[in-house]
Amino acid sequence: MFDWITEFVSYTGYFGVLLLMFSENLFPPIPSELIMPLAGFTAAAGELNIVLAVIAGAVGSLLGALFWYYVGLWLGRRRLQGWTARHGRWLTLSPEDVDHACAWFNRHGRKAVFFGRLIPAVRTLISVPAGFAKMPLGQFLISSILGTTLWTGLLAGAGFLLESQYRKVADLVNPVSNLVIGVLLLWYAYRVVTFRRKSR
Repeated sequence: MFDWITEFVSYTGYFGVLLLMFSENLFPPIPSELIMPLAGFTAAAGELNIVLAVIAGAVGSLLGALFWYYVGLWLGRRRLQGWTARHGRWLTLSPEDVDHACAWFNRHGRKAVFFGRLIPAVRTLISVPAGFAKMPLGQFLISSILGTTLWTGLLAGAGFLLESQYRKVADLVNPVSNLVIGVLLLWYAYRVVTFRRKSR
């Protein structure tokens, strides 16, 4: 995987970084914990500019976030409530939960998007509730840009500083990412199993 990413970025440069980060946000085949440290390492080797590499990664991530934001906007509150009325168990939501989520998002949306962009798996999903809660696009963009730039900058900076040891970034971050994803899956399974009892 490392060798493939290295060759891809070497051939495609900043566009490759942007494309990989965009893909990671749509459907994560390759995590950003691998992409951005490698971009930083490539910059340390003189093939890329570190600032432009961070910008390319942030733009790719932001484009992916916008896609999911508009998916949430298209779904809308009423359509989502209709789905939860029919399939609430598998969505682990009731129509009332949607109302509460929208109200919560209206109060804390900017913080949720900013910090959500720093958490594995959540950084993709956080854009959907922002859309169906109709968070103003300007607020969504500002919070997403700040969170995404911080995340990509930290990963790329670590790869730049470590240079040939950049693989250690992935070795350190990947277990944390896997733990977060595992906890989210367990939480989802718990919600599915207890949904009827909790709804009563």
